[in-house]
Amino acid sequence: MVFAYHNVGCRCLAVLLARGIEVRLVVTHRDAPGENIWFDSVAALAAEHGLPVMAPESPADPALLAGVRDAAPDLLFSLYYRHMLGEALLGVPRLGAFNMHGSLLPHYRGRVPVNWAVIRGERETGASLHHMVARPDAGDLVDQQAVPILPDDTARQVFDKVTVAAEMVLDRQADALAAGTAPRRPLDLTSGSYFGGRKPEDGRIHWTRPAREVHDLVRGVAPPYPGAFTTLEGRPARVLRTLHRSLPTTEPPGTVYRDGDRLLAACGDGRALPVLHLEIAGQRVMPTDLPGGRLRAAA
Repeated sequence: MVFAYHNVGCRCLAVLLARGIEVRLVVTHRDAPGENIWFDSVAALAAEHGLPVMAPESPADPALLAGVRDAAPDLLFSLYYRHMLGEALLGVPRLGAFNMHGSLLPHYRGRVPVNWAVIRGERETGASLHHMVARPDAGDLVDQQAVPILPDDTARQVFDKVTVAAEMVLDRQADALAAGTAPRRPLDLTSGSYFGGRKPEDGRIHWTRPAREVHDLVRGVAPPYPGAFTTLEGRPARVLRTLHRSLPTTEPPGTVYRDGDRLLAACGDGRALPVLHLEIAGQRVMPTDLPGGRLRAAA
């Protein structure tokens, strides 16, 4: 049986079906009101294949546990399902429970691992399939696949790569999983890292930081995520795309100014980032909108 959501959930469910693995039950989430639903629907994919679907508010729902026990699965998968699964659920499948995580474990355990990897300037990340235990992202590793993070990749672009990596890992291990012979390699959690979730307000730009850190924040929360934000001349603004090739500047941090046919934003290390997409009060600002002028933000 499969607990799944988001694009990773869809693509990995598709792998199981393509490999002829019988899926007896799919558990997913109802889309949250107000959330930007830019990703594919696990419920829709399951419906296309005539699979039974449940969407309980909590995986601790007694009806869900009863449904899982009735399904009597050999294998249980958590594929970008958003809730932790309790020990009662994990103990049901005969051949074990497995989670697909969007990082190279043991690094970036926890929430939104792709966004954190981009924000922290990593050069690679990936997808890891591991045995599930009660502690999050801590069970023995089955397999993982690395993908590169290019200097101007947004979190969405990296997430698309991680989705393919997850598909590759699950396809590679499908036969071993079905046979109950999936590899086990203990994770050294002392050499890894754990990160919590992020809120929209965590996208505030601190202009006194070096240009590279500002750039990594901008691309790590770029749409379809909420975007990096600031205040320019007292008006709310979002910086949605920048380039990593910064230039020297004498402007004070937090100054957005025109340089020929481009916009630049001064940061705390004496470098300025090229700004490809700036919005002020919801309206896009082009270089020609600042003829010789400057906009200043609080550092």
